Amino acid sequence: MIRSMTAFGRARATVGGKDITVELRSVNNRFFDCSVKLPRAFSFLEEKIKPYLQAASISRGKVDVFVTIDVIDSPTAEIVLDEGYTAAYLSALRALGDSFGLKDDISIMSVAQNRDLFLVKKPEEDAEQDWADLKVVLDEAVEKFLAARTREGENIKRDLQGKVDSIRANVGKIESLSLEDTKTYREKLEARLREMLSDNRIVFEESRILTECAIFADRIAIDEELVRLRSHFDGFEEILRAKEPVGRRLDFLVQEINRETNTIGSKCQNSAIARLVVDIKCEIEKIREQIQNIE
Repeated sequence: MIRSMTAFGRARATVGGKDITVELRSVNNRFFDCSVKLPRAFSFLEEKIKPYLQAASISRGKVDVFVTIDVIDSPTAEIVLDEGYTAAYLSALRALGDSFGLKDDISIMSVAQNRDLFLVKKPEEDAEQDWADLKVVLDEAVEKFLAARTREGENIKRDLQGKVDSIRANVGKIESLSLEDTKTYREKLEARLREMLSDNRIVFEESRILTECAIFADRIAIDEELVRLRSHFDGFEEILRAKEPVGRRLDFLVQEINRETNTIGSKCQNSAIARLVVDIKCEIEKIREQIQNIE
């Protein structure tokens, strides 16, 4: 399945007396790198969120998860002041005022805007309930997130297929030109070799001349490279139809396609083939860039 690594998903709901909002954003990354931001009182949930995302088949990308939880109704909860954090926070505010000559307008209401000053104490058994409540909203956000990855992935898939089709067409043109090019090269080589032997009055067996010409002509033949290229194209299209993440496999296969194309470019003696090779390499580079967006 082709899925983009760039996506966004958001969900919000009131569950278990809590107003919960979950946002997921992701960008390209070689591996799965997850960062979770939670209110301090619910930071213990982070260890559950990361494996949950991996279990949801999010395998690559830099994923940022933002969770806000406002407790609306929790009769068993007790809100207490984190005195150590508060003291450090007030000290930092006063240092800020002293350093920059700012007016001291510190008040209870202004300080209370920093919600990290307060801790919500709940019975231990509420921890699993908190996770169950969060999971309701997280499920919806992840569903939207994966749907966005899939939609963008379909667009990328169509683009990649179009580029492969374009390269296939150019490979067909190269094959036609190559057949004529090899024949012409062999005839010119044979004529040149006979001329040199004649000028130097060297007697050479006819079969040996033909053999040597065939050997040299074979050095510029690109039949094997064309066969391997077509095999790679078939493999590329097969990977595009796969159900699992395919980004790394496609990246490896594009390297092989590029290698065969370079070999053709180094062997060709025809300017028309050389131009087609340049066109193919341009398309390969575009494919390589697109693959970096795939999970």
